[in-house]
Amino acid sequence: MSYKESLQGFYKKYCEDTGRKGSVTSEDVANWAIKKKLWQPRPRDTANILAKELADAWREEYRTDGKGRRYRAKHAVRGGPMQGTLWADMETAPRAHMERAFSQRRHQIVGDCLQLKTDADVFNDKNPDEEPLTIPLNFTEDVAELQQDQGDQAA
Repeated sequence: MSYKESLQGFYKKYCEDTGRKGSVTSEDVANWAIKKKLWQPRPRDTANILAKELADAWREEYRTDGKGRRYRAKHAVRGGPMQGTLWADMETAPRAHMERAFSQRRHQIVGDCLQLKTDADVFNDKNPDEEPLTIPLNFTEDVAELQQDQGDQAA
């Protein structure tokens, strides 16, 4: 069993052990797993910890342009297995980096939408006596509305 599969099994074990059903917090399950001695920290390379923290911080770095639009400053491109993830600041990034970063982010969004649709379809199939949940996947109006809200806030 892989490490992630082991972690995934904690949900079921936690619910069985505590009698909880439905919604739980990851913090509750984590505290339970530590208390039950089912998990302990693995030795990690200090540089890997810092690298993850850097990526998290860069992902959350925003700036505002002259038109009042808030934008992400740093953008990542996933490279090959030996290359890892490459980061660049939008102010100095080559066009090819940004084109690839935007394409990869769009692909992530499409993947998230596919998984959301699949999850809703499975839920609907498991609950045939209820009105099916529908998940609209056309975001054109949502994006336009948020852009309008941003414009109103900048004014």
